[in-house]
Amino acid sequence: MDTLGTVIIGGGVVGLAIARELALAGRAPVLLEAETHFGEHLSSRNSEVIHAGLYYPPGSLKAMSCLRGNALLHEYCRRRRIAHRRCGKWVVAKGEEQTRQLRALHDNAIAAGAGGLHWLGRAALEREEPWLAADLALSSERTGIVDSHGLMMALATDAEDAGALLCLRHGVTASSGDRHGFELQVAGPEGDFELRCEQLVIAAGLGSVPLLQRLHGLPAALAPRQGLARGNYFRLRGASPTRRLIYPLPERHGLGVHLTVDLSGQARFGPDVEWIDDVDYRVNRQRESAFENAVRAYWPGLPPASLLPDYTGIRPKLRLGDEPYTDFCLFDAQDHGLPGLIALLGIESPGLTAALALAERIRRY
Repeated sequence: MDTLGTVIIGGGVVGLAIARELALAGRAPVLLEAETHFGEHLSSRNSEVIHAGLYYPPGSLKAMSCLRGNALLHEYCRRRRIAHRRCGKWVVAKGEEQTRQLRALHDNAIAAGAGGLHWLGRAALEREEPWLAADLALSSERTGIVDSHGLMMALATDAEDAGALLCLRHGVTASSGDRHGFELQVAGPEGDFELRCEQLVIAAGLGSVPLLQRLHGLPAALAPRQGLARGNYFRLRGASPTRRLIYPLPERHGLGVHLTVDLSGQARFGPDVEWIDDVDYRVNRQRESAFENAVRAYWPGLPPASLLPDYTGIRPKLRLGDEPYTDFCLFDAQDHGLPGLIALLGIESPGLTAALALAERIRRY
């Protein structure tokens, strides 16, 4: 059996970005994706926001890859003519306590290296968005929205043109590894087969931790754990009150039920945080009332019965040891002792924004 160089497991936006980056560097990776289309999970079930690095601790992998990824993604979309719009975002506050929290968020963003920020007081808010109930807003000019499907198709095309082999409907059913390489059992549309490779990159989103836990040769105690946080989305019946993105202050496990607009101008709200045990993409309609209350905190005039169930996404929430791990994690040989194994773990928001920057980092391995 011939030994391949690099195999990537996962054909979402991060896996495709890595395949493109490695192919452009002349490394001709093979990418395995179990689904029939690219990016059927995290990459297509999100708010499609190009984030600007406001929320993440200075020096964290999330902060660095988000800021670098923002610049790379805007330029890539411009050059490849991928639909996107630098629409800007307002993070809003009402009352003294929220205002204090918003100023702390601003200080964190500046310390992390974010730019394009400015303040809007009540007079400016009433003039530009009179429907909005807020005393202060932090405006982020570098925040945008993107067609995630168009982005993934461009990445896939670039990767294949540069020599990558992208294999849909190829799921890894078993794997093993040691210091000499990795063996994979693969279920493909024409039957099962084995692959051997020198380098294995796991970029499988929700599947990354389960793949690591099943990898023979990795000590079980080293494999991390993850929880699943479903985020429900509801769309607005009727016209959007704005072309901007409107965010409340972030919550413990997410960014709050925010208002985003897609490239056609349709407004939607979400995601919330709903802990689940198994992957389940059904919208929980019982959360509609809580959504309305969350939205009316900054849009008191939300018309009754104007929210319609839309879709859900599921975020991997990582735990290392007994503690939540809120940063992105590149789980490499320094962590597990297997040369050539790199697993991207906990890649939730802002993973879409950070994909090109994360791919740059993987190229250095």
